[in-house]
Amino acid sequence: MRNFEKPTRSTAVSAKAMAATSHPYATLTALKILQAGGNAMDAAIAACAVQCVVEPGSTGIGGDCFVLYAPKGGDKVLAYNGSGRTPKALTLEWFEERGLSEVPRQSPASVTIPGAIDAWTRLHTDHGRLPFAEVLAPAIAYAEEGYAITPRVHRDWLREEKLLSADKDAANIFLPKGRAPRIGEMHRQPLLAATLRLIANEGRDGFYKGRVAADMVEYLRSLGGLHTLEDFASAQGEYVTPVTTDFRGYTVHECPPNGQGIIALLILNILSHFDSKYEATSPDRLHIEIEATRLAYAARDAWIADPSKAEVPVDELLSTEFAAKLASMIDLNRALTELPDFEMPLHKDTVYISVVDDERNAVSFINSIFDCFGTGLVAPQCGVVLHNRGQSFSLKRGHPNVIAPSKRPLHTIIPGMVTRNGQTEMSFGVMGGYYQAMGHAHLISKVVDYGMDMQEAIDLPRLIPVGGKAPRVEAEHTVPAETVAELTRRGFEIVPAEDPIGGAQVIRIDRENGTLSGASESRKDGMALGY
Repeated sequence: MRNFEKPTRSTAVSAKAMAATSHPYATLTALKILQAGGNAMDAAIAACAVQCVVEPGSTGIGGDCFVLYAPKGGDKVLAYNGSGRTPKALTLEWFEERGLSEVPRQSPASVTIPGAIDAWTRLHTDHGRLPFAEVLAPAIAYAEEGYAITPRVHRDWLREEKLLSADKDAANIFLPKGRAPRIGEMHRQPLLAATLRLIANEGRDGFYKGRVAADMVEYLRSLGGLHTLEDFASAQGEYVTPVTTDFRGYTVHECPPNGQGIIALLILNILSHFDSKYEATSPDRLHIEIEATRLAYAARDAWIADPSKAEVPVDELLSTEFAAKLASMIDLNRALTELPDFEMPLHKDTVYISVVDDERNAVSFINSIFDCFGTGLVAPQCGVVLHNRGQSFSLKRGHPNVIAPSKRPLHTIIPGMVTRNGQTEMSFGVMGGYYQAMGHAHLISKVVDYGMDMQEAIDLPRLIPVGGKAPRVEAEHTVPAETVAELTRRGFEIVPAEDPIGGAQVIRIDRENGTLSGASESRKDGMALGY
């Protein structure tokens, strides 16, 4: 039960349908689509399209997308991998010849072929109900007529002024007065509106062929990129089989590699070796969660890659023996100092959307351009912000995730779904780059092990291990000083987080009462609402 004297928000509750997003415009759009006769898939795509306009630092149509879908609220969960591949001409040798040890951010080399629009159009064709033009209409209207800047959007935008100013076309669109728009100011994106209208009328061909594709390819090649029209025309995502684990009687579903969803399951498997005798936010419990994450992330960075290009040991990663071995390494007296070599990516930007409709179709939907404003490069005629997902590749020869032609990188964005007794229990997701796998496990554990309501679990102070071999941990300022002191005594190096850590949305189906409850990230601008 919520403590109503604390400055937070109540869990949203409704009877018919619900949407939870990180932006008010997106949540409102999803509800309007549902009330107009659309289903959960229509609403999720419409909400995401709106966020591609009104939250441009976090997501865009020039990014990637992953989705989990539970039709009619059952336990047969479908997964779609909408992540893009590298250009066919891009090789490791290209980087070696230039003396590069990592993929540069504001460079065409970091731009994989965007997979989001392919995912939207395929999922809408297979599972949507309303005409696609009607689904994209709200986003087109916001882009054309304008939208008001919200506080978290402004904060993130402001921090990327230098990046945006380095690209003429990005600056023209996103720094209209030579600076980031301020809270309450209106902003428009007419070029993006025209592109969205073309996609609404022509479907995926409106993005991957014709003038939009030509604009992106011409621009990338002018900067030294190796992208071709054929790379765009042949881009295609795929339905994949979810990976799952059992956690205290709940089945947790994730998209398989090349995403890191399997690592969320590994963390849960490690946590299953520890009971809830420790208070939820005690140093002991946080110690366990930090170490479980460090160990699981070491495994991730060693093995997760595009399974069509590298061998990924899925069965071994999900085995009870592997989780037991890692759990046995955790010592509550001191932080681990010996871990496998791994490289952790930095904080990234993403939007996550959860929608459940009146038929209990549940959609867990995530869309990303990786860093805030991606590469900071914008195609000049179509207004598409190009993501920098290629930075997730390794440039180490022999590494499973080494960059190669037509290859998908390790992906941080992961939607989640929980089923129990043959029915959907929760549609959930966590934003925040590499935090997402930890965030999934943290959220599910707090709800299942400690009986917290979803909003309470989301609002808890957060920590993230960031130190590679070293036990270095970023902590939000809300982590109590005495907890920081105790973790420090055990050998962790606790440093203040520069930004709020992650974000989450979740909707839970109450079968007994026939209602829905939802929670939305208080660190963002959005909300969960239903009717």
